[in-house]
Amino acid sequence: MSAGSGGGRGLFRRKPVEAFVSETGPDAEGGELERSIGLFQLTLFGVGATIGTGIFIVLTEAVPEAGPAVLLSFVLAGITAALTAVCYAELASTIPVSGSSYSYTYATLGEITAFGVAACLLLEYGVSSAAVSVGWAQYLNELFSDLLGFRLPDTIISAPGEGGIFNLPAIVLVALCSLLLMRGTRESALANTIMVLIKIGVLILFIIIAFTAFDGDNFTPFAPFGVAGVTMAASSIFFTFIGLDAVSTAGEEVHNPRRTLPLAILLATAIVTTVYILVAIAAIGAQRYQDFEGQAAGLAVILRNITGSTWAPVLLSAGAVISIFSVTLVTLYGQTRILFAMGRDGMLPEVFHRVNPTTLAPVRNTIIVGVFVGILAGFVPLGILIDLTSMGTLVAFTVVSIGVIILRRTQPDLPRGFRVPFYPVTPVLSAASALYIISQLPDSTFALFAVWLGVAAVIYFSYSRGHSRLADTGRVE
Repeated sequence: MSAGSGGGRGLFRRKPVEAFVSETGPDAEGGELERSIGLFQLTLFGVGATIGTGIFIVLTEAVPEAGPAVLLSFVLAGITAALTAVCYAELASTIPVSGSSYSYTYATLGEITAFGVAACLLLEYGVSSAAVSVGWAQYLNELFSDLLGFRLPDTIISAPGEGGIFNLPAIVLVALCSLLLMRGTRESALANTIMVLIKIGVLILFIIIAFTAFDGDNFTPFAPFGVAGVTMAASSIFFTFIGLDAVSTAGEEVHNPRRTLPLAILLATAIVTTVYILVAIAAIGAQRYQDFEGQAAGLAVILRNITGSTWAPVLLSAGAVISIFSVTLVTLYGQTRILFAMGRDGMLPEVFHRVNPTTLAPVRNTIIVGVFVGILAGFVPLGILIDLTSMGTLVAFTVVSIGVIILRRTQPDLPRGFRVPFYPVTPVLSAASALYIISQLPDSTFALFAVWLGVAAVIYFSYSRGHSRLADTGRVE
């Protein structure tokens, strides 16, 4: 049965769930990825893509918007993320493939919607990788200052519009992560595991030291900018939960994916939300909210002010340099796997689907992504990157929540390794929460997002629609 007009050429033709399974089974042909990731490593993939993205850099953006009530912003973003996490868990256990929300949407809402979601995901991952690379440059500069007594000149550490020409450290980080990914998933996962354990240790150290200078007066007034400030900060913070989506991009490289994917998503969400709230409480308790604005490498500065020495900020800056490396690594990984799935479906050229026969990694795909993200990281200001990432993330989360409802109605008998509790209330609340946070984003973000979707529409109608494998085979539901 056609999902759109024109039989196999309908805009809303859907890819059958059975097709995903046949493509990624043990006997699948054509560049299958190696299954080399277990539950522990996959959970740390999610933690690695999330912690560091936000807590090391986003407080500088979010605290001036909400004041001490940024704690409520983290709670609001965390609740939305938790609701969405269980929706991801159900779809990931039902369709355990690379491609994340793109693949889920292809099976539930149809091809053109899936392509739009893919555009959001590419925005989410590409821009997020660039954003955290900029934050990495700030902490690297702080580390150089404390250890070696010099700072990199602003001309090579800031984007145009922020007093510089380009951000060289951010470009170097993207290049290093791309090289590691080209060596293979097994090596990347091991490196990420080590870096995540280091970052959690560093953040625990920060919490302990910051609580020694805790001052309850720093929480007064609690909400100087009212509800509007809380929701505005939540919209900025939300990009820090991108790690949930990153877990689901590894569907074809995970052992026992129907069990491992949902467990890793839920565990990563719980760990990340807990750490975020504890660090935010400690940071605001140790420093007035007014002092966060424009504070580069803010957590390191807080420790320097508390201890009056350099050892603590050196440790934190070093930890941030390592942890943000792991964030960039996983977000670049996620983007390459979405492009891999799109290349397999014919939505993008075959080059994105090809893998190296030795490393079983999509090397050319990774090079293309690295160049694109490096340009963003080097030349686009951080604030714009954060809001654009939030938009892409929230749209993808909304579609996943809707996809759970559609797949329950259209194919209720599909094997599911996990089921959303309190259905249909949970996916409805998840979609509504994400849409509400979207409504709080600035108008400039909507304008840039519209331009991005326009570019995606041109690509879809000029290339993808005609090259789609569903157009060739007429396989629709």
